Amino acid sequence: MKRGFIALMSAIVISAVLLVTAATAGFVGFYHRSNGLDAELKARSAAAADACADAALLTLAQGGDPGGRILSLNSLDECRIGAVSGSAQKTFRVQATSTGAVTNLEIIADGSDLSVLSWREISTF
Repeated sequence: MKRGFIALMSAIVISAVLLVTAATAGFVGFYHRSNGLDAELKARSAAAADACADAALLTLAQGGDPGGRILSLNSLDECRIGAVSGSAQKTFRVQATSTGAVTNLEIIADGSDLSVLSWREISTF
């Protein structure tokens, strides 16, 4: 009678361990996919912010003021250009979003030839 009880308890314990292992592996795969999607969306928003900053520099080179513009790049990506300040050094900020991922950039360009002096990601727009 004890041998049957030991065999039954061993089967239950082994089944529980296998169930926990399978559930953990499933959650790891799920979170890995989610992290991969977040990384892809962040890369998209960074590319959109770069494109928006380039558009702002082009508008400045043509003698216009890009401040306050909102650009829809496609159905998922959008960017805003903040006000341009300064004359010797022109400073402006750009914010791009791609399905919840956000990239904020601050660009400082030389006022005479618009060469980029600083291009950095910042935490807030």
